[in-house]
Amino acid sequence: MGASKLDIYPESINQMAAIAKVFAHPARIAILQYISKQESCICNDIVDEIGLSQPTISQHLKVINDAGLLKGNFKGKSICYCLNVERFKEFQIVLNSFFNGTTSNCC
Repeated sequence: MGASKLDIYPESINQMAAIAKVFAHPARIAILQYISKQESCICNDIVDEIGLSQPTISQHLKVINDAGLLKGNFKGKSICYCLNVERFKEFQIVLNSFFNGTTSNCC
């Protein structure tokens, strides 16, 4: 079996790809925008606001969480979500470094 992307590329590239995956889907961006305007919220709040089914929202939340962009606390049987602002700041630094390190000498 061939090597996986986790084996081929350095951790920094894999992390950038995971976060870029979050921003590659409009529903995930809408979820992040909604969460960013709340003190905290649970999945059903997001379902009501975004208009997608609960399982679909949960799948999107998993992708966002896997990238480290969410913090969550258990509240009864629900998880209260909020943004991981520190992780967003780290991602901003990584992206700025990436774009500032590129050259414009192409074609």
